[in-house]
Amino acid sequence: MGSVSPIVTHMAQDQAPPSHATEPVAALRLWQLKKRYGRHAVLDGVDLEVAGGASFGLLGLNGAGKTTLIKCLLDLCDHDAGAIAVYGVPAREPRARARLAYLPEQFVPPHYLMGREFLALMLALAGKRYDAARVAARLAQLELDTAVLERRVRTLSKGMTQKLGLAAVLLVERDLYVLDEPMSGLDPASRIAVKSALRELVAEGRTLFFTSHVLADVEELCAAIAVLDGGRIRFHGTPGELCERTGEAHLERAFLRCIRHDGQPVARAA
Repeated sequence: MGSVSPIVTHMAQDQAPPSHATEPVAALRLWQLKKRYGRHAVLDGVDLEVAGGASFGLLGLNGAGKTTLIKCLLDLCDHDAGAIAVYGVPAREPRARARLAYLPEQFVPPHYLMGREFLALMLALAGKRYDAARVAARLAQLELDTAVLERRVRTLSKGMTQKLGLAAVLLVERDLYVLDEPMSGLDPASRIAVKSALRELVAEGRTLFFTSHVLADVEELCAAIAVLDGGRIRFHGTPGELCERTGEAHLERAFLRCIRHDGQPVARAA
């Protein structure tokens, strides 16, 4: 410019996961996903499903494996076991990424490009033409001054750069948006604008899968969440269900109770 019961213990990396002909195709499914770096198991049998048209938040402390999980589903790094499907297509196949847009946490666009050149390049790669009116409308929605179009990316602040990246992924119009800390570096006014844009995506029937350390944003935006800790899913359900199961009134404290539950799952989806 996203826990079901274990189904398999190992699956060849080019093998598709089991199909469920009577069930709607999920936007994202992970089966017993495992990833190690040396002796360290970053992902240790992750099972996860994200319904199409949902707003889904993946929570976890730094180092919990959230970014590694995203890299695996994008086929940016290999996984050691398990399987991933994007709208029913094995994630290792390039066509699996045709329906998604991705914004990394450390978003660094080519510094020598003008804002306009960057957006035009992203649209061209997505097979779309640059429409000045659509671009201006999207920038206005994100409260980003159109003056950025005539500025070198290297002259933009972190917040302005982040919103430029968000504008790019929103302009390509995909079914699934995978956003790693999308509101990183944004001030309160910008966060409000971005949250409004993300709500609009879900209202249009698109799927939002994102990570965030700002749990107030997650509580506000997400119909479903999962807590990743120690390489495993400790909880999968709604924010309200996590609060209820932990006896906490707010998601932040419920999250902390969840990951400090002696390493045992607080809840898993049926």
